[in-house]
Amino acid sequence: MSLAPPAQPGILQPVPAQARYLTCQLRVGAEPRAVLRALAALADGESIVVGLGESLVRELGAQVPGLKSFCGIAGARIKLPATPADLWIWLRGPDRGDLLIRSRHLQALLAPAFDVQLITDAFNHNNGRDLTGYEDGTENPQGDEALAAALLPEGAGPLAGSSFVAVQRWRHHMSRFEAMPRQQQDHTIGRDRESNEELDDAPESAHVKRTAQESFDPEAFVLRRSMPWAEGNEGGLVFTAFGHSFDAYEALLRRMSGAEDGLTDALFSFTEPETGAYFWCPPVHQGRIDLRALGL
Repeated sequence: MSLAPPAQPGILQPVPAQARYLTCQLRVGAEPRAVLRALAALADGESIVVGLGESLVRELGAQVPGLKSFCGIAGARIKLPATPADLWIWLRGPDRGDLLIRSRHLQALLAPAFDVQLITDAFNHNNGRDLTGYEDGTENPQGDEALAAALLPEGAGPLAGSSFVAVQRWRHHMSRFEAMPRQQQDHTIGRDRESNEELDDAPESAHVKRTAQESFDPEAFVLRRSMPWAEGNEGGLVFTAFGHSFDAYEALLRRMSGAEDGLTDALFSFTEPETGAYFWCPPVHQGRIDLRALGL
């Protein structure tokens, strides 16, 4: 494998046993620089992955080429909520109680400038399966291909090793899915749940067929690090797609939403996104996230 740019390690590692996502907004009139410096001194990019929204970068008087706010997909035939945010933090670890304690400390650190508006607890279910029982991220690129898909290359200068991430929290309507006959469930996903094999006879609306990354021109590979979430008897998926740009993700979502050809992904028969936001995940330097590209 070639030498990897200085990426936040948590982006490239397998998903952890437990996770907690914090979505934060800069308080009106607040000065974020001191807080961001304190966060950068704490965040190692492995147990704490950090992403900054376009509005926060603009507030700092800086610019990250390629960073923008998610505004939905033109021509989509289904609802794709756009919920921009200033700061996104992905806490990773083996113990849910530890994540709670760490998130409280982070909230106190952020309090002078940021409000934590949404907290979502997530977990690794059945060795990487979605709550529906189907394996998630089967076609993730590996090795050098994962680096190429997820990270800005060495030629990007001070942005090398950074990544763009698209984040959506999807809510599964489990009763709808559970009411489907098993064959319909398989045809909705496009795979056999037990073997994980693709089904040749699945309809064109099957999720696997709509999102075959090699079928796009150019190919639309992203690095997925999604995790299931649950609250009470409700749950779904925190979808996270890392890329060297947002182009591949938008190509996938354009086709899924029917904006490309009018055919919507069968996933929408039982699940829907509640949020949608874009962030820039800075590289690391000497074991901590590196905000020098923003003048910090």
